[in-house]
Amino acid sequence: MAEKCVLLVEGKDDEHVFYHLLEHHQVPKEFRIVEQGGIGKLLESFPVRLKASDLERIGVVVDANTDLDARWQSLRNILLRAGYDEVRLTPDSNGTLVQQAGKPIVGIWLMPDNQVPGMLEDFCGFLVPDGDPLWVKAEECLRQIPETERRFVPGDWSKARIHTWLAWQAEPGRPLGTAITARYLDAAAPHAHRLMAWVRRLFDL
Repeated sequence: MAEKCVLLVEGKDDEHVFYHLLEHHQVPKEFRIVEQGGIGKLLESFPVRLKASDLERIGVVVDANTDLDARWQSLRNILLRAGYDEVRLTPDSNGTLVQQAGKPIVGIWLMPDNQVPGMLEDFCGFLVPDGDPLWVKAEECLRQIPETERRFVPGDWSKARIHTWLAWQAEPGRPLGTAITARYLDAAAPHAHRLMAWVRRLFDL
């Protein structure tokens, strides 16, 4: 059965964070979240889904990682090849929407905030309550580990920090999604509102 409204995300953590944010913000679930199992599979799936006859709206949420411009260009090229004539040269800081007559409406969100390099864990870092002393201590803790003894690659610094911080909560080690429900992460933070506002615009909710 064809799907009219779809949100593509990279992995399970992204999927669960979205479910918990949507529930908190009472956003109607009139679209399906599809976890793709990684950026490679998402980029393969995206152009194929754009050709689906019944598709009306599709969102894509991906990590900017270390090069936001390169990630944006890869998505922009897919849209240009699919016949979208006017695609921004840079992403919209509030989440991009692309419209073309006779084609599905497309939304793109580059984690964490469409403006800086990073990933889902950086976005979740924005949801840590302001002034939380343990957030600062988590950073200090990681920096005290000699580089030769760090078992995570530099690119996973944000993951190490957020999960260190989560390990110190009342229920240690909660996943990112349920950390929102447990109110360790603040679903009312400005970055969460911006993301949910983009979802509402994309799916006309």
